Order: sequence, then C-alpha cells, then structure tokens
Amino acid sequence: MIRLVIADDQALVRLGLRVLLRGEPDLQLVGEASDGDEALALIRRHRPDVVLMDVRMPGLDGIAALRLLAADAELADVRVVMLTTFEVADYVFDALAAGAAGFLLKDADPTEILRGIRVAAAGDSLLSPAVTRMVIAKFAATAPGRRRHAGLDTLTPREREVVGWVAAGLSNDEIAAKLVLSAATVRTHISRAMTKTGARDRTQLVVFAYQSGMPVPGT
Repeated sequence: MIRLVIADDQALVRLGLRVLLRGEPDLQLVGEASDGDEALALIRRHRPDVVLMDVRMPGLDGIAALRLLAADAELADVRVVMLTTFEVADYVFDALAAGAAGFLLKDADPTEILRGIRVAAAGDSLLSPAVTRMVIAKFAATAPGRRRHAGLDTLTPREREVVGWVAAGLSNDEIAAKLVLSAATVRTHISRAMTKTGARDRTQLVVFAYQSGMPVPGT
C-alpha cells in the first residue's frame, strides 16, 4: 500500500486527486493540506510514502516546505512530487535542487498521475515523462547559480556520457540502446556517478549536470 498526502490550496484540485486515488487499491490517501505548514504537520504525523505538493500555496509555499522536509533526516524516505503548471515552471529547477522526486502537471492525464505516484514510491525520479524533460530543457540553461560541480571532474568519460543522457531525460533502457550497453551496466554507471557527485537520487544528478554546464544531448 502506497500512502499519500496531498498539499494544494485549490479545493477542486484536491477533490479531483481524491476521486482519482479512491479507485486504486494500492493507493491510500492519509491526509490533505491547503498550505505548506499543514502539509509538514501531516507528513510528520503520518509519514507517507509520497506527497503531491503544489508549488504555489499561501504562507509556506511548496518549495519552502520541500526544503524543510529535505532537511529532516527522519523524513528522508518521503518522496515529494511537485504539482505544477507551465505558468510557474520557472520554479521547477529550484525544486529539483531542493530534492523533489519529480513533477506532474495538474491537468495531466489520470494514468500519468497514477504512474508518477507509483514511480516515486518505488524510489525512482520522474525524469521520463515529457513534462519534466520539457521544463528542464527550457529553464536549465538560464537557471541561477550555474557553476562547475567539482564532483563531475571525477567521472570517467563513459560515466559523463551516461550522465549526459540521463540529463536529457532518457530511461536506463533507452541509454543502453544508445550506447550499446546492458541496462545493468548503465545502472552501475549511474550509481557510481551519484556517489562521486554526492547526488541523493537521479533527479539531483540531473541538477548537477545542468548546473555544471555539462554537454546534454538534444539541449
């Protein structure tokens, strides 16, 4: 059972997500919040597996709440998926750097939302969906604080190549096909790259790649 908390100041959005989750036997909604402070209180009380967090909320917004959540070691296993619209897409890079597991559009297809929840709960990052690739490609080049990350200098040429394709939004299987490698070998390269750069997860590895100015295929 995947336990969830929804944090969004729009009652209609919460209602739509509640109805969507109700028909899924493996998903359980344990709380709803209308701002960041309420969300943090619910998260600390219920320790959900996944939080669907709106970027913009009154009081403590979603990114500020995410930073506080990421700083709490006791809540390290909670995966946060940001709910966004293209109107606030400029906040996406900040949220990735703060530790978001990924992003979903509020008006995304229901199957995409359900898939995103399950992907996040499994410990993966939502880098494959088109929305995340589009937002990263649009804003990474102008994101504040672009700098060379020292950890990337320790990567082997093959690891740098794999990280570049990860940052382009390709899955392990897609990277394996591109480089004529096995998926297991790609996973090994990604794991080593995360260790060398200090990335907490695949999403953070993408952040480091863009912030350091690494060449990213297709961008």
